[in-house]
Amino acid sequence: MPYIDDDDGIRTLLAHARTIAVVGLSDAPGRDSNRVGRYLLGAGYDVIPVNPAVREALGLVAAPDLDSLAGRRVDIVDVFRRPEHLPAIVEAALRIGAGALWLQYGTRDERSVRRALDAGLTVAGERCIMVEHARLLGRR
Repeated sequence: MPYIDDDDGIRTLLAHARTIAVVGLSDAPGRDSNRVGRYLLGAGYDVIPVNPAVREALGLVAAPDLDSLAGRRVDIVDVFRRPEHLPAIVEAALRIGAGALWLQYGTRDERSVRRALDAGLTVAGERCIMVEHARLLGRR
């Protein structure tokens, strides 16, 4: 699958996605992950908070990890974690059959990106999913 870095590819990915697992979604309203998750909910996506340190975020029950989402549809895994956590996140995304991996600013790890692409995941990265959605699709 491709590495998406053009407007048409990003627009298509976001337009066809329904469920977004946000890894590292914080329950603190001032955090970027919380603000982005809130935006995605408002844009009509089914958002799944993934964070072992919180029980709930944005009024949604948080999953402790991606593996706990096995059997659920996950169109995009949106990552708010440091690059050293990306190898494990990629492997978990592959195990659950996620459709795509979205890397927020500062989360990229070249080996992990290569692993994801080689295994068939679509990858978009070094962009903010909220900013790109607002820019290309606006609120749904």
